[in-house]
Amino acid sequence: MDTEDLEPVRPFRWNLVRRQQLGSLLDGAPEPDLWFLDELVACAAKVLARCADGEVYFVGRSPDSLFDLLSGALADTSWQGRLHQLPFSLRWGAEDLSGPSVAQLRANLAAAGLSPHRLARGERPLVFTDLVAKGGTFESLYTLLRDWIDDERAQWDVIRRKVRFLGITWRTKTSPNTWRWQQKSEWTGDLPRKSIVNISLHGAVWSYLGNDQKKLTVSFNEQRWSADSVTRPRHDEDTRRALAEAVALVEAGRTREVRNGLVRHITEEPAVAERWVRALVSELSR
Repeated sequence: MDTEDLEPVRPFRWNLVRRQQLGSLLDGAPEPDLWFLDELVACAAKVLARCADGEVYFVGRSPDSLFDLLSGALADTSWQGRLHQLPFSLRWGAEDLSGPSVAQLRANLAAAGLSPHRLARGERPLVFTDLVAKGGTFESLYTLLRDWIDDERAQWDVIRRKVRFLGITWRTKTSPNTWRWQQKSEWTGDLPRKSIVNISLHGAVWSYLGNDQKKLTVSFNEQRWSADSVTRPRHDEDTRRALAEAVALVEAGRTREVRNGLVRHITEEPAVAERWVRALVSELSR
């Protein structure tokens, strides 16, 4: 079946910047504990500073809190349309997917603006960011995109200069022997060295976001890529708790304190010498 014949499927997630859909969902919800906020602000600032003035796609559910915080912080700036969530879960086994699964995933990716045609003709870099342990999700996403690009005979020589991967890793002591996921992944050699960038995050926060945090959506794995059930909102207690935390992060992002924190961390990055970074800092400082 051709991708064009399939309806894209996307898990339902409330728009937390414009909150008209929420109604009374948060009534009686406990006040969330944003104990990780300072670390999240520092990480979010580095995502912005290291995104090469690109379109940022937050892959899967692990970086949801970064997306929410930055959605609030950038809501009134020219960057408000630069942040995207990309529902996707597949750590390994991209080469074993069935034809119908690949076709459905391509329909979903096309609806997210990631068709080979769009990749080749977009003006800005496309930056995929996620929490990374061994890089399996990035490898699967890259493999599936690359196969699609080859099938469509799109301009890989153009696309390879635009696609970037920004990994958020568990912070360890830096040494010459530090294990780096990209050095163990053959596919990263197909891209320019500058296309693979990392940000380290405190281990407790990484573990919370990647393993323990309640999420607003179910994992969007192969079995759900075409499932209509994921397009409907959930109202269970875990979802309400996740919603309360996500809304609190959006609201935190709107505050002067958080925006100033983003500016402080961004200006510590080497990229502050670039004009687009200084323009972003100016907008956040207003």
